[in-house]
Amino acid sequence: MVKLGINEKSLPAAMSWLDKLNFAKNQGFSFVEMSIDETDARIARLNWDKEQRFDLVKDIYQSGVPIDTMMLSALRKLPLGSENKNIYAQSFDMCQKAIILAKDLGIRNIQIAGYDEYYGSKTPLTHENFIENLQRVVNFAAEHQVMISIETMDDCFINSIAKIKNVKKSIVSPWLQAYPDLGNISAWPDNKPIEDLTQGLDSIIAIHVKDVLSVTEQTSGKFKDVPFGEGDVNFLGLFKALKRVGYQGTFTIEMWSENDEDVASKVIFAHDFIVDLLTQAGLLVEG
Repeated sequence: MVKLGINEKSLPAAMSWLDKLNFAKNQGFSFVEMSIDETDARIARLNWDKEQRFDLVKDIYQSGVPIDTMMLSALRKLPLGSENKNIYAQSFDMCQKAIILAKDLGIRNIQIAGYDEYYGSKTPLTHENFIENLQRVVNFAAEHQVMISIETMDDCFINSIAKIKNVKKSIVSPWLQAYPDLGNISAWPDNKPIEDLTQGLDSIIAIHVKDVLSVTEQTSGKFKDVPFGEGDVNFLGLFKALKRVGYQGTFTIEMWSENDEDVASKVIFAHDFIVDLLTQAGLLVEG
């Protein structure tokens, strides 16, 4: 049995946390992934007081649906590899706050995007700063028993599990692992997704599931808002490979439909589409 979750940004934005958790449960998902993105409202969660944190814990227990993972995509605004000393320091501070919030909410895994820089220029210094700052983050996470996982990205800096494993050669810790995105590793023409997944199995603790349009000589690809079944990801082949090698982690559907009028129907379609393919591959989904 495998667990299928959904990221918060797939769910209706206007809903309360309790309603989001119950909505996910009613659609057949086992858990929800919290988003700490670049918006002020979501970054403000890092400064929640004890009462606000406890309110969400109560919602989790009332619904019976955990928040198992956190996406810390706000680091695009404050990248770990920044050459600016103030941003470099703020980035580490943001990660510390995220780790404490995760610990308080029972979140087991914080996913960090594999960018040294997002809006700024990439240099040898941003590369080294990323490794150096990530080491500090992983050390702090280890103290609090929270996993840090790097996501494969829509960016050449880290767009494969093999590149994450290279980072892990510099940062040797059981608290740093890989969170591959099936769309992102499939989009790059130099990648071999099945080989990447099977050779990287010992580092994978969770998997994002989304469709994409691949990068070609003529186009830069499309990494967001590609409806399931309309992109280039060969989900059945990848799921069969994961079944063959004995993958035991979770799968999380990733969409950006939270403000769409037809969000409920999109969530239902995505759930059924992926569950059908997982089942065909021999991976039974927890009901």
